[in-house]
Amino acid sequence: MTDERPVAEFWIMANVRRCNAEGVPAMVVRRGDARGGTLLLKINQFEAGCKVLTQARDMDGQPGWMAAFSGGLVAEPEADAYIARAMGRDPDLWVVEIESPDGWHPFEGKEL
Repeated sequence: MTDERPVAEFWIMANVRRCNAEGVPAMVVRRGDARGGTLLLKINQFEAGCKVLTQARDMDGQPGWMAAFSGGLVAEPEADAYIARAMGRDPDLWVVEIESPDGWHPFEGKEL
């Protein structure tokens, strides 16, 4: 069986470029493994707080996102502390920060 998922770096950078093309600031905060690192998104909704999503797959293997903090918004320092702990556990982790007041991001998959 072959894995048809794109290489992590290509997929992540394409979506970061898509954000920027849509006028939504996005940046890679931490580069993980170029071929297969997991992605963590920090979606900064400014005064409302930050949402943290980790790349996951559902029971059928479809892409999705696990939300930290029960899917709620938290203050940026709390989100940053969560991300720092995740980076300490996974040296291959990618971290992308998106500044989107409405919480939009271009990465496929629903919250699981």
